[in-house]
Amino acid sequence: MTHRPLIAIPARFSATTSALRYAAEVNARALVEAVWRAGGEPVTVHPHAPGGTADPEEVAARLARFDGLLLPGGGDIAPHRYGGGHAHEAVYDVDHQQDAFDLELARQALARRLPLLAVCRGLQVVNTVLGGTLHQDMGGPGSEHRHIRHPVSLTSDSALARTIGADKAEASCYHHQHVDRLGQGLTITARAADGTAEAVELANDDSWFLAVQWHPEDTAHEDLAQQRLFEGLVRAAGARG
Repeated sequence: MTHRPLIAIPARFSATTSALRYAAEVNARALVEAVWRAGGEPVTVHPHAPGGTADPEEVAARLARFDGLLLPGGGDIAPHRYGGGHAHEAVYDVDHQQDAFDLELARQALARRLPLLAVCRGLQVVNTVLGGTLHQDMGGPGSEHRHIRHPVSLTSDSALARTIGADKAEASCYHHQHVDRLGQGLTITARAADGTAEAVELANDDSWFLAVQWHPEDTAHEDLAQQRLFEGLVRAAGARG
């Protein structure tokens, strides 16, 4: 078998995992299978940030062995991480260790120009690292994007459009927050019909980076456009070697 590029995926803390009997660290099966289909070796990474603080040197040393990084979805980021003040009542599943670790991973990956695909919460993590902010809640049922599939329009000739080979995509979404102020250097390259930012890229940057607010892993097994996001990540990761 040819070498598979190593793709780091930080685990998500789960309070209940009945099959394992206890709380666990998990990643979605659909996510890791999408990376595997693309030719990558998905590796779950333990989020170590005791007391809600990650050690930059430790994170850098751990990340050094990987060819690419995938920041997956998950719970909400603590609003204080982006100067959001008091948490909205809809904010859920905040984990300070998870936040600290993911934010430091994103900083390190961007600094070393490591191929990076950010999904849902992952996009919000990158936006936060680059000084952006989030709308804490989109307004409840009828306004949020939970358990829906909807079309998104992509900016022509964006890296996203080139990667998936189209100017439109069908997005599987599960989020109640979205970008407010864009992080430094980011540009919006996909929007939903209601104007919600659904993807961002780094302007004038030739490193491989894409961030989507939807969950491409949900439909990647049947939608080639979504699978191409994972293929793009793995291809860029493999080219580093």
